Amino acid sequence: MLNIKNLTISNAEKSLFSGMSLVVDGGEVVTLTGVSGSGKSTLLNWMIGDLDPSFTATGELWLNSLRCDTLPIEERHIGLLFQDDLLFPNLSVGQNLAFALPAKFRDAEARRQRVEQTLTYIGLHGFHDRDPATLSGGQRARVSLMRTLLAEPRALLLDEPFSKLDAVLRTQFRVFVFEQIARQKIPTLLVTHDPADVPQGGRAIEISDYQIFCGA
Repeated sequence: MLNIKNLTISNAEKSLFSGMSLVVDGGEVVTLTGVSGSGKSTLLNWMIGDLDPSFTATGELWLNSLRCDTLPIEERHIGLLFQDDLLFPNLSVGQNLAFALPAKFRDAEARRQRVEQTLTYIGLHGFHDRDPATLSGGQRARVSLMRTLLAEPRALLLDEPFSKLDAVLRTQFRVFVFEQIARQKIPTLLVTHDPADVPQGGRAIEISDYQIFCGA
């Protein structure tokens, strides 16, 4: 379970959030909507531990029984998927996936087996040594998602992950992403401009509900 408790984020000019509290259960996707510049990315940055120093924040972030907002980035175990796939161009497809594997996969054979299983699962059997540049947009998106999930995150943040895909791929990838989240029971916060991205029956929250607007 992901739990934001009484979060306030502000800088010298304005308060982005005031008293924001939100609980996301394992396997649930909660969607956060709002106009550009409303603070969605700032919220995600705070959650992963990379808040711009011009902002100050009070509040708590909990994952299950562990408080995370006081921990460094690498100890929070929060995955982040952007609209750009951000695959490493100097690594093969398989090496990109292997990069995310946790330390428990120390043996080279075990690492290779886990990567090959993943490639087969996402329909890319035999792609281990392929250059990421040769992949289609949908294939790159799948590899990017699975690289994030192979790191075994305890929570997942999705920052407009479908926005650069065409209509058909967007629909297909959206279904695939939500299936993986449900299967692994990962609490997930999705930031999007598109109402179609909201999972069927899922909660959608307007970010302005947590905002105080200062000045004119």
